[in-house]
Amino acid sequence: MAQLQFGVIGHKGRMGQALEAAIVDAGHTLFAGVDAGGSIGPFASQCDVLIDFSAPDALGANIGAARVAGKPIVIGTTGLEEPHFVMLAEAARAVPVLQSGNFSLGVTLMAHLVREAAERLGPDWDIEVLEMHHRMKVDAPSGTAKLLGEAAAAGRGIVLSDNMESGRHGMTGARAQGAIGFATLRGGTVAGEHSVIFAGSEERLTLSHSAENRMIFARGAVKAAEWLTGKPAGRYGMNDVLGLG
Repeated sequence: MAQLQFGVIGHKGRMGQALEAAIVDAGHTLFAGVDAGGSIGPFASQCDVLIDFSAPDALGANIGAARVAGKPIVIGTTGLEEPHFVMLAEAARAVPVLQSGNFSLGVTLMAHLVREAAERLGPDWDIEVLEMHHRMKVDAPSGTAKLLGEAAAAGRGIVLSDNMESGRHGMTGARAQGAIGFATLRGGTVAGEHSVIFAGSEERLTLSHSAENRMIFARGAVKAAEWLTGKPAGRYGMNDVLGLG
């Protein structure tokens, strides 16, 4: 892989600092790093690829800069909602766009297995997604939890937003048939813990992933950026990077 010039948006955050280390470790160069109040626009044309781990309200400006410069962009920002995904789809008509709720190679494979398990086990098995992160995380459920829930929903051929249960409290009544449940824990300095529990009649299957350091996400994002560079305009994900169907 030739040496690449990276532009990182959200450079001073925890992930931004991990990304700088991962970029250097992979033999590339951090050409520009910008943060809140700054713009990647003036630097984008001189970068080979952009990585955005900033905030949802900055997404429009960041993908706009990528489109103007004609550069691929990797999106790791969490807390995205439907209007953001519309923006990504529009940008993908002009430049390569790779977005994921998690850049861990292990989580990517786990999501693939969750989808397959949901499809093969069927609706008689209840599905619960459990996640824990450090006390400073501001969004819930995590992007990774949503990614795993989407994988389970895809395996069942249903829409997650129509079948999602979270924030149970009080007299909730019985669990809805076919629902995909979410539970969120926050505390300490946990980098990321995720489990998907398939609960059947008198048996359970649990698929789990533990992140010991956020460098795994940074290395995965750099690998994604390497893979994305040179690809045609389009919408991509980590499954494409690993060659998973």
